[in-house]
Amino acid sequence: MSLALVHSRAQSGVAAPPVRVEVHLSGGLPALSIVGLPDAAVRESKDRVRAAILCSQFEFPQRRITVNLSPADLPKDGGRFDLPIALGILVASGQLPRDALADNEFLGELALTGELRGIDGVLPAVLAAARAQRGIVLPAANAGEAGLSSYAGTLTATTLLQVSAFLRGEPVLAARVAPPALPADIALPDLAEVRGQAQARRALEVAAAGAHNLLMSGPPGSGKSMLAARLPSILPPLDEAQALDCAAIASISGRGFELARWREPPYRAPHHTASGVALVGGGSVPRPGEISLAHCGVLFLDELPEWDRRVLEVLREPLESGRVTISRAARQAEFPARFQLIAAMNPCPCGWAGDPSGRCNCSADQVARYRGRVSGPLLDRIDLQIPVPRVPASELRPDAPGGESSATVRARVLAARARQIERAGKANAHLGQRETEQHCALAAGDQALLERAIDRLRLSARASQRILRVARSIADLAGAERIGTAHLTEAIGYRRLDRNA
Repeated sequence: MSLALVHSRAQSGVAAPPVRVEVHLSGGLPALSIVGLPDAAVRESKDRVRAAILCSQFEFPQRRITVNLSPADLPKDGGRFDLPIALGILVASGQLPRDALADNEFLGELALTGELRGIDGVLPAVLAAARAQRGIVLPAANAGEAGLSSYAGTLTATTLLQVSAFLRGEPVLAARVAPPALPADIALPDLAEVRGQAQARRALEVAAAGAHNLLMSGPPGSGKSMLAARLPSILPPLDEAQALDCAAIASISGRGFELARWREPPYRAPHHTASGVALVGGGSVPRPGEISLAHCGVLFLDELPEWDRRVLEVLREPLESGRVTISRAARQAEFPARFQLIAAMNPCPCGWAGDPSGRCNCSADQVARYRGRVSGPLLDRIDLQIPVPRVPASELRPDAPGGESSATVRARVLAARARQIERAGKANAHLGQRETEQHCALAAGDQALLERAIDRLRLSARASQRILRVARSIADLAGAERIGTAHLTEAIGYRRLDRNA
């Protein structure tokens, strides 16, 4: 029979839809045609496949070969289909048995010598193959990434000849490689290195405990970027599902990631000249942007008013939904984007507004225009807005007492987050409206206090809900069962820019 069917996987966002590689040999002039919406890289695979088959001491059939990548309406890109196309040709021409094709999927780019080269997007394909209960054969270069999944049906090969021997029933392929052990002591910047800034340190702890968004405003050199860089050191580690989601996004991005630190929350700090596409994702073939690469982690935006306002506005919907949808004429892709936004800004163009030194010469109009570059709707979605004043010289002395270490603060954060997971199954920042009403109930006097704050500060309904969630996180840090007056007043105090308005 001159027809072969090989199972493979395409890449569509963070999904790996199944693809049937159908190879048919017929009479006529020798030719090889590939149909089924292939891009240029897939069409060029016929030359790579021909050379790889010949260099592997197989015969390339001198017949008319038709390769159909089904479903026909799904775009296919990259060199991932080289291996299944080559196997389909060898099976259809009778040079290899077809028995093992039905129970396995194949992915890999072929070199002209028949060697297998690594590809992007392996981890989503492995997870999808596990759900389909099929084995999957991959290039050995992707063994570390594929090993992040606990699926035992993963096999790796280095050459087309090894895969051919596997189809003949020989046990020559390497089994799944276990992921590297996590280092016992990960060298992250320590919070103890921050001098002074007691209020900012406290706000950072509250933000870490409840996964809240945070905006720091202060003069140059006051420690805003330093504080943001130390947030990952006090965050809880990712669970396996979250870590796999983050690794899958990194896999399809083509930028790679450090396997030994795959359970760490990601930390992304793009430059303020980044475009909207770089931030949220896009391209003719949709790729994840910075907000998706920061999924389950931290996105730090320094010099917030210097960002293009249209770029910042694209953050509003992902901050609420935790997902971003990229639509193009040919395709649509959805990426997860449940990130924690940490931002920093100067209070005015010169950076010294409000400083006791009185060195600021900016007019009120200049200050208003500068702060107006960040829209009200975006500020409304930031839970904690705090000042970070200039640190006194006395606190910068080498013998000045330091603050708590990251390990000490992290212990309190882990305890608070554990209470939240036990109570609602998620961090406080991710509570819905009904869950907020259920878990953030106030006493009558505290409810009246909140209503007065809403009227005085002219807060929106969204901001009032966020105050309740921050108060719940503060109560969790204190180990309290209910939100008290002290917890609520502290949460209201973190709406600094609302007070200025």
